[in-house]
Amino acid sequence: MIVGLVGKPSSGKSTFFASSTMAVVEISERPFTTIKPNIGTAYVRVKDLGSELGVKSNPREGFIIDDIRFVPIKLIDVAGLIPEAHKGKGLGNQFLNDLNQAYVLINVVDVSGSTNERGEFVGYGKYDVEEEIKFLEKEINLWYLDVLKRNLEKMRRLRRAQRESSEILVEMLSSFRVNEEIASLVIERFGEIEKWESLEEIAVFLREKTKPIIIAANKIDLPFAEENFNRIKDKYDVIPTFAEGELALKRASKAGLVHYVPGESDFEIIKKPTEEQEQALERIRSIMKKWGGTGVQKILDHAVFDVLEYKAVFPAGAKLKDKDGNVLPDCFLLEKDARVIDFAKKIHSDIAKNLLYAIDIRTKKRLAKDYVLKHRDGIELVSAARRK
Repeated sequence: MIVGLVGKPSSGKSTFFASSTMAVVEISERPFTTIKPNIGTAYVRVKDLGSELGVKSNPREGFIIDDIRFVPIKLIDVAGLIPEAHKGKGLGNQFLNDLNQAYVLINVVDVSGSTNERGEFVGYGKYDVEEEIKFLEKEINLWYLDVLKRNLEKMRRLRRAQRESSEILVEMLSSFRVNEEIASLVIERFGEIEKWESLEEIAVFLREKTKPIIIAANKIDLPFAEENFNRIKDKYDVIPTFAEGELALKRASKAGLVHYVPGESDFEIIKKPTEEQEQALERIRSIMKKWGGTGVQKILDHAVFDVLEYKAVFPAGAKLKDKDGNVLPDCFLLEKDARVIDFAKKIHSDIAKNLLYAIDIRTKKRLAKDYVLKHRDGIELVSAARRK
């Protein structure tokens, strides 16, 4: 599971990345602070199964705060994008190549409208935020178009050699995560490869299917931000974010100053702060109350569970423990149509090969191998190998 962070320079991507991963990265007002991609581990929220079953979980990966389990995902923050990046301007070629394997993109936008398309400060409210959204989407669409143009003649030669169009698309565009399902949708909508007329429409369709884009309206605390957000909120899939506040809270939590559960709309001060710290925390609190939190965790969860429609599934044996005594140590993120057999393959090929059925840990009901799993299912897998 890879989530890509995109955006023009100085939109707050590096701050968003740092607040999500707590990795040490360079953060600056200077454009193109990020030269090489930052890659780290972020987390999505899942209500832990342990509290429901009356046990305390011991995650092998991720962590638990209160009864919320934070399940790891991969987050990549790439170099800032400027117009004509698909032609190599700025750090465009590097930027686009770094995004190849991302499942979904979060476009971090300076919703205060204070920086232009190159990330240069122009004054609050002076730059059209919607233009920022449109140009980035356009650049990524043009990237897809360039790839199609470069490979079109080869794809048509393969068609003349009697290869199936869907097979060719999967082979040629695998770097974009084009699978059989997506390839079939392309052929259904636009016809066989030799009949293609509008490559532009096909490029947009492929990008939307393989790299959906959601908007993080960042710097929501600054002047003109609320006005700009209200103007775009009904046009785009957008969530207001305050990455700087999220990063400050994570650091304060690490220092033992506050108790904060990422994704919540408030926090608790547990150690007496200095006057300066208290003022900073109260400012953060007022912004969080207005917007329902910092938005950073919300948009990560939205990307994985709403846009991609992934689900979290817990391997849960009869005793809820692994061989080392860890309670509910694992939680897997699976695609929306994942079945019991897919879950078994995720855990171990031998288990999948010898799988007989599964058991729902809550209801104790037996589940067939083709049962489609639900979010937060607790599943015990029963295999022939285990029975011997």
